[in-house]
Amino acid sequence: MRSSGILMHISSLPSKYGIGTLGKQAYEFVDFLKRAKQTYWQVLPINPTSYGDSPYQSPSAFAGNPYFIDLDMLCEDGLLKQSEISNYYFGDDSCGIDYARLFESRYPLLRTAFSRYEKDSQYESFVEENKFWLDDYALYMSVKEDNHYKSWLYWDDDIRLRQAEAVENYRRKMSRNIEFYKFIQYLFFCQWDKLKNYANQNGIFIIGDMPIYVALDSAEVWTESELFLLDENRMPKKVAGCPPDAFSPTGQLWGNPIYDWNKMKKDGYEWWIKRIDMATKLYDRVRIDHFRGFESYYAIPYGETTAVLGTWEKGPGIELFDAIRDSLGDVSIIAEDLGFLTPEVHKLLAQTGYPGMKVLQFAFDPYGDSDYLPHNYIKNCVAYTGTHDNNTAVGWYDEADRASVKYAGEYLHADRRADFADAFIRAVMSSVADTVIIPIQDFLGLNSKARMNTPSTIGKNWMFRVPDKVLTDVLADRIAYVTHIYRRG
Repeated sequence: MRSSGILMHISSLPSKYGIGTLGKQAYEFVDFLKRAKQTYWQVLPINPTSYGDSPYQSPSAFAGNPYFIDLDMLCEDGLLKQSEISNYYFGDDSCGIDYARLFESRYPLLRTAFSRYEKDSQYESFVEENKFWLDDYALYMSVKEDNHYKSWLYWDDDIRLRQAEAVENYRRKMSRNIEFYKFIQYLFFCQWDKLKNYANQNGIFIIGDMPIYVALDSAEVWTESELFLLDENRMPKKVAGCPPDAFSPTGQLWGNPIYDWNKMKKDGYEWWIKRIDMATKLYDRVRIDHFRGFESYYAIPYGETTAVLGTWEKGPGIELFDAIRDSLGDVSIIAEDLGFLTPEVHKLLAQTGYPGMKVLQFAFDPYGDSDYLPHNYIKNCVAYTGTHDNNTAVGWYDEADRASVKYAGEYLHADRRADFADAFIRAVMSSVADTVIIPIQDFLGLNSKARMNTPSTIGKNWMFRVPDKVLTDVLADRIAYVTHIYRRG
């Protein structure tokens, strides 16, 4: 079935509390999607953010972002009072996010809610069902807080190396705080489940996003160090990134630890199966970031300041996805197959049967053909005008080289800057791609100031929010019209 949807992260929803949440505006966005005749709502990773504010560098591969817990819903539950919320200032930029201010305001309010909560059977069931990650995550966050939020690599050796006596001492000493971190995860997942159920009941399905790697400063690397390429002192041997190319002469140094794929193979990829299994409960479809890393990945010696000296090494290949399928059955996965692709990567994608991605902004090489041009699409793909790592369509027009813009105009029959966003949308909507996802910025015709992320930069990313009162019925009807024209829904 030909379908379409909108990409907008939870953080980008309108809100009076500094960041989008799982509350009223999220439900209104589901209503907006329904009126707009869409099938999908795609979000970025919903995990907690840390240094750099990126949802792709999270302290947990399993936990939910506490910032998304809706405060008004906590008032409805009797856990907070509006007068308590009004004691905090959340910023005055309705189109941006002040993460430092969020940190200073959210956690005191969540601790107040915690002080009023009385455990019940639903809470106990949540803790039991999620203990495979929740116990370690809550301990990790409590120890991290006790160490002034330093990375676990800089904790005292006894707890950094998880010596049994030190771990037990912390569990005992910080038992109340550990319970707090479990509690806020319970709040998050209760609110998430309610929102997802509402979306599904209204014919809207959630596409979630899973980074291939976990952050070095994360509960998983601290608690399950044997799954990663670390030395005897639990420092990384190699870290992830991308090699130099025409856009980045020194490459991209991500810094994520590399998996010990040989170790993971020995236990049947159990950790990955648990991760995918949880994702299938949270989302209706799962986009896996940097899919090519499963065929071969770029590994850089730890301590390097650039990605120049890395090497390509073999990943688990089809064995991993066979193990996932054997354990979980057919899982609806979208493979982010962008970047440097080899015949081996194409073969792996074909073996899995997963749809890959086509991004229109990559298409307009004025001197040759491109797989990203709509006339070259296949049905089994997901087409985008751009992703969270791209400029907006209007921003691309403003900043791309003029030869590419000229060719795009000729290809799209778009002569003016004001026409480019709609021309991009119509091009992918009219393609044979089974699924099309459009960033909300392009439906709104916004320029580069609304860009979500610029790779290899830090400090000004992940801040975009939709202004209040722009997700109107008029806009929804316009989206519904173009959706119908190209027989999507």
